[in-house]
Amino acid sequence: MNAVRDPLLPYLRPMNQDDVLQVFAIESEVYPYPWTESIFRDCLQMGYCSWVFERQGGVVAYGLMSTGAGEAHILNLCVHPQHQGQGLGRRMLQHLLQLAARHQAQTVFLEVRPSNHVAFTLYHSLGFNEIGTRRAYYPAKNGREDALILAKELAPGGWSG
Repeated sequence: MNAVRDPLLPYLRPMNQDDVLQVFAIESEVYPYPWTESIFRDCLQMGYCSWVFERQGGVVAYGLMSTGAGEAHILNLCVHPQHQGQGLGRRMLQHLLQLAARHQAQTVFLEVRPSNHVAFTLYHSLGFNEIGTRRAYYPAKNGREDALILAKELAPGGWSG
């Protein structure tokens, strides 16, 4: 029996170069200071863990993470505004944590704007803790905004969530 994917349900799959324009469009809609297309292309070329949720043939969310030396760093996680509040960000983050464990990362790091309360709440709910601040890390309307550095220790046997 062949499994048929329901196009109305989000489908998680690796990001590819053909997705970059859609990913960049979401990035540009969500963030006032978006990553460029070339940054996404570079991440793919470098072999970073790059995933998308696709629904009805279009990208609706994405996540990118680097791994190495026993660590993982979540670089970008974003959900299209029309698809926020449906658990896609949580599911993407859980997937990235599972990948980090498979890559034998002991610690996962990320940065978040203090003003991004929704993201901070999500990260905290999945066990991330604040470990520091990067001063003037993000561009902002009136200069620069700090970044909170968050970390999550993964259990030696992997992550379960």
